[in-house]
Amino acid sequence: MRFLDPKTDFAFKKIFGSAESKPILIEFLNALVYDSQPIVQDLEILDPYQAPQLQGVKDTFLDVKAQLADGTMVLIEMQVLNPLDFNKRVLYNVAKAYSLQLQRGQGYSRLRPVIGLTITDFVLFPERDRFLSHYQLLDREDGLPYGDDIELVFVELPKFAKSLGDLETLTDLWTFFLQQAGDLEEIPPPLDSSPNLDHAFHIAETINLSMEEFDLLEKQAFRVEDGRNVVRRAILEGLQQGREEGREEGREEGREEGREEGREEGREAGIQESRREIARSLLGLLPAAVIAERTGLTLAEVETLAAADAAAGT
Repeated sequence: MRFLDPKTDFAFKKIFGSAESKPILIEFLNALVYDSQPIVQDLEILDPYQAPQLQGVKDTFLDVKAQLADGTMVLIEMQVLNPLDFNKRVLYNVAKAYSLQLQRGQGYSRLRPVIGLTITDFVLFPERDRFLSHYQLLDREDGLPYGDDIELVFVELPKFAKSLGDLETLTDLWTFFLQQAGDLEEIPPPLDSSPNLDHAFHIAETINLSMEEFDLLEKQAFRVEDGRNVVRRAILEGLQQGREEGREEGREEGREEGREEGREEGREAGIQESRREIARSLLGLLPAAVIAERTGLTLAEVETLAAADAAAGT
């Protein structure tokens, strides 16, 4: 068996956002948002397109969008590449979904919580080792939450380091599925312990794809690889430019250092010449050792001056 890589846009939507995905998505959200607890009992999978109500507001396309039985909205996005200001985009999408709940004249009591679940195939928070992060609006002094209307959940797949033998919770199982399913050729234990995981693997089997789906999958794979190549090229060009700028800065610093050293050497030569002139004026008046002490010259330098002065006098 071969399975689609759930990290790709096509596979993720097919596994978690299709008509047959409801029980899969329920368990998936319980695993990653609710710490493997069966909090979500029912949901409705919605159109992931968020149309703006105001002219000029950006359109938003999500991977999967669902509404829980209590009205909570969950926005789910799988991101392979790390675009500029991605963290701001996540917050924008959640804030937009929250504000789009109300029509003109409706009261704020109709607003329901919005959760943004974001899975990344890159490290988003390098300062933290945990692969799973939850964010809410909290008081910065005592941590008191400002309600539960906005919640951001992040899953950073590169930080998940458990092997098959280490998987214990439902959270572990689904995270491993996201990270490794595309490289598996069979459903290994303990991934076969969940009927919903088994169903997800069945949807992800490449043998079940139509020719149109294969074409779409191939095109998306090319786009992802093109995006990675753009990033690689930008990094390489940045490194090359940095090296060139570094070499130029080094040459300029060298020139400036040379000029400074020349000025410093000139100043030092002037000082030394002044010391020698003072020493010459003291020759015959003070012992050589005293002249050396007073002028800062060495005794040998004073004696050389004295010998030169004597030779010039003869």
